[in-house]
Amino acid sequence: MDMENLGYSLRLPEGNIYDAPCPLLRTLSVIGGKWKLPLLWHIADYTEAGSGVRYNALKRAVHGITNTMLNKCLAELERDGLILREEQGKRPLHVEYRLTERGRALLPALRELYVWGQGLPEKTSGE
Repeated sequence: MDMENLGYSLRLPEGNIYDAPCPLLRTLSVIGGKWKLPLLWHIADYTEAGSGVRYNALKRAVHGITNTMLNKCLAELERDGLILREEQGKRPLHVEYRLTERGRALLPALRELYVWGQGLPEKTSGE
């Protein structure tokens, strides 16, 4: 593979990779974990349809996520600039989430990961 024409280096830093600045590791620190990618995927669906998504819709869509983890992940995604939390109305107050421009910029990479994952073998229940 010609590493010169990629626009970035595939060479790992000397020593411990966690001791050197690495864009991939920074990215994983923002979107990594069990719940953030499914949340981003669902929020993207609503954002691309022109609307925001409410908390309870996310809770129903992302099976198994607890309220604590949902709140934590949403707060972290907002802090990292990937989603926007918008308060709608006064009484009763409700909140909608949508992707920011930074979050939208991540979508092509997520789509590529999705396509790549389609080529992986299915895990069996024993794995």
